[in-house]
Amino acid sequence: MLVAVDEWFARHDPGPGHPERVQRLRAVAEGLDAAGVLNDPSNRLEPRAATLEELERVHPREYLDRLVAMSGGGGGHLDADTTVGTDSWEAACHAAGAGLAAVDALRAGRASTAFCAVRPPGHHAVPARGMGFCLLNNIAITAAALRAAGERVLIVDWDAHHGNGTQDVFFADPDVLFVSLHEWPLYPGTGALRETGIGAGVGATINVPLPAGTTGDVYRHAFDTLIAPAAARFGADWVLVSAGYDAHRADPITGLGLSAGDYTDLAASLQVLGPPGRLVLFLEGGYDLAALRDSVHATVSSLLGEPVRPERATAGGPGTDIVDAARRIHGV
Repeated sequence: MLVAVDEWFARHDPGPGHPERVQRLRAVAEGLDAAGVLNDPSNRLEPRAATLEELERVHPREYLDRLVAMSGGGGGHLDADTTVGTDSWEAACHAAGAGLAAVDALRAGRASTAFCAVRPPGHHAVPARGMGFCLLNNIAITAAALRAAGERVLIVDWDAHHGNGTQDVFFADPDVLFVSLHEWPLYPGTGALRETGIGAGVGATINVPLPAGTTGDVYRHAFDTLIAPAAARFGADWVLVSAGYDAHRADPITGLGLSAGDYTDLAASLQVLGPPGRLVLFLEGGYDLAALRDSVHATVSSLLGEPVRPERATAGGPGTDIVDAARRIHGV
């Protein structure tokens, strides 16, 4: 496994008291260290800054120019929750470039999987606007580069919040299958069952809007009976994951019921969704530091074939009916 870490990710400052704080990186590092991958130089992946050409596959130049101006001018707010600081532009460019560097490294055979421990996160950023703590849509930028190379991409988003920005980018694209499991109702208010794509992209968006309290058995049911069959039918060349950890039951801003032990199973399920050596994970949310640490540990250990369960897996919560409704809508 390759791990993309960089000092730029610590230099994005959303302001005092913000849940998307720099201390999250320490928690992630502790999880990576517990899995045994952080201190081995052969596992390190050096991110690079994404180029304007790469960014413009997703974001219009006018928006990018606005971010540059705000960052260079001392910072400011895109909305009440989303801040640009003096180092945020460079941090965001390196976060966007981490996935691109990971793809190049996996193509070269350096590893079979990459985990991009990036911030700011990205999946809420729509093409012309940052929102929800996100400035640039990191996973969409990598997926757009793969699409430009003629490859088919499966995106799995297990963050507790719907990846509205990623959905917007690929809503009409039949060659990007976007699957989101998220709490409903919750910010940003998108991701209903019937949001399945438009035009040629109808059917290539699968939303699973789950109620508060949903537990890991429901997620496992979704992977086994919905996501895996849909992925087999789609035939992805690459699997990209918006790996948010705010579905953990301890998270302070969400209401789902997962434990760190559930991410052991979710990570194992990823490995059957696409070809070997073509799996890249991107850090998104997760705001309880201990839960974030343990969930990253569980994820990475599972992907390395040495699964651990920092906590027991969970079961007994609601949401199975929503998974089954999505199966009926998508014919799987």
